[in-house]
Amino acid sequence: MKYYKYILMTLLFCVAMGAEAKRIQAPHMYMFGFAASFKDSVVYITEIQDVKNVWYDTKSKFLLGRDNYSAQLKDYFKDKMQMPDRVCMVFFAKTMKEAEKKYLKLRKKYLGDAKHPSTYEVRYVTTQDFQFEAVDMSEEQ
Repeated sequence: MKYYKYILMTLLFCVAMGAEAKRIQAPHMYMFGFAASFKDSVVYITEIQDVKNVWYDTKSKFLLGRDNYSAQLKDYFKDKMQMPDRVCMVFFAKTMKEAEKKYLKLRKKYLGDAKHPSTYEVRYVTTQDFQFEAVDMSEEQ
């Protein structure tokens, strides 16, 4: 009986250790940014960018350092565009196809269609104007 008890405890320990999230450095991630303000109806969307060497959590399937990427976009609007009141978000995907799907869904939401015209003006930020920089998350826990 004790033998089975130890085997069961060992199995539970192995399962618990295997369920731990792994932080990996993905070779690339596709991302784009979105910036809006509560003060006006103009929204900005960046182009989809292939960002190299980003950190990724395998358990939650989330990009690590998302707040840093949003801060990069916010700093761009504050410093270069003199628009400090922008709320910035970053969307990401592991494949270009997934990123394009998210991009088109967001764009459709703010452009509207024939039945439901939009009250927003959508402007685009090119990669020549703004480029995401990879954030080193190797030492953070």
